[in-house]
Amino acid sequence: MFAAALVAVSVLLTALVAHWLASPYYAAVLGLVVTVPAALWLGRRIARPATRTVQAVADGIAGIKDRDFSVTISSTRDDELATLVVAYNTLGSTLREERQSLYQRELLLDTVIQSTPLAMILTNQSGAVIYSNVAARKLLAGGRKLEGRSLDRAIATLAEPLRQAMLERAEGLYTVVGGDDPQAWHLSCRRFVLNTKPHDLYLLKQLTREFARQEVATWKRVIRVIAHELNNSLAPISSLAHSGLLLTEGPQPPQLRRIFTTIEDRARRLHEFIDGYARFAKLPQPRIDAVDWARFLATLATAVEFRLAAPAPRERAHFDPAQIEQVLINLLKNAHEGGSPASDVELEVHQHAPGWVVQVRDRGSGMSEAVLRQALLPFYSTKPAGTGLGLPLCREIVEAHGGRLALANRPKGGLAVTVWLPEPERRGHSAAVGS
Repeated sequence: MFAAALVAVSVLLTALVAHWLASPYYAAVLGLVVTVPAALWLGRRIARPATRTVQAVADGIAGIKDRDFSVTISSTRDDELATLVVAYNTLGSTLREERQSLYQRELLLDTVIQSTPLAMILTNQSGAVIYSNVAARKLLAGGRKLEGRSLDRAIATLAEPLRQAMLERAEGLYTVVGGDDPQAWHLSCRRFVLNTKPHDLYLLKQLTREFARQEVATWKRVIRVIAHELNNSLAPISSLAHSGLLLTEGPQPPQLRRIFTTIEDRARRLHEFIDGYARFAKLPQPRIDAVDWARFLATLATAVEFRLAAPAPRERAHFDPAQIEQVLINLLKNAHEGGSPASDVELEVHQHAPGWVVQVRDRGSGMSEAVLRQALLPFYSTKPAGTGLGLPLCREIVEAHGGRLALANRPKGGLAVTVWLPEPERRGHSAAVGS
């Protein structure tokens, strides 16, 4: 509107001047002198709101770059710049919501970390502590800050085994002897990249109380099992002995023979029970020897029935043949007792570098999830007359060889017990076991 009025005034003025001066040239020059400044003034006036809007958007983007998402822009325009302003305001609102949500999550995470009894220390690539929680500060510095210290200086008050383990980043369980009772600790170390730089996270947890509770629970379970077995044997023995004493007053040899046979059976059962505990407690170290699989499996087949699922490997393995034979006899007997047809009890051996996988499979009833979780615990048994030492003894033997034992239900029913045995040069290292 202003541009049209300016053009109309300029044309009218130029026409009047041309008529007055009778010279189109002077009229044109005068028109330019008047029109150009007016056009510049009008252009600045028209562009000023747009310039302000663009400048406000530029300032807002600079604020976003500095992580300031509080700037919003108001505009009454109805053109492309208005679309830009709406897009900028929407972006700012989204970033504010995301930052608030992130802040709440960080606050929750920090609250959890600070309240956990697990001591946590984070170090940067130069080994300086950049973060520690309350448990770490109480453990290492009497509640004072650890940030800024080197790791070596921060853990100076730790017992030497733990201190050395943290410096070497050696994960595992450690027992610290000192004071009234030994203390059990677990150290876990993780290395990861944060902001393109390597960092180390150390997690230190005291397990003394947990171990003490587990030890007490285990002893209680042992006492219950032993008391149960002793009562089951001593009660009938006592009763039968009394009956035998009464029968000695008259000539009744058949009844006496039955009584003493029962006493002998119960005494043998009690002896086997105690012998099982003794074998579990006094398991000798394995005597490693070279073993020919074909000969070993043929000897095993004379002790318990099974079907060989694949030909015996030609390569020799290295383990204690007597102990591993005991393991496999136990596993195969369990397979037969699990309700599987004898023809479905099978054994397979194959090489799994750097070691061997021996798998016993059946088509019995398998195990529930609860039983699977506890089957390898000492003194746990689902059998009425079981001692709960069979599978734990198998695991103890296998782990003494540096191997692993795993239980898993088969897809179409039955159980698969997998034993992994490493070769001597890798003994002591863990490996994955297939089911």
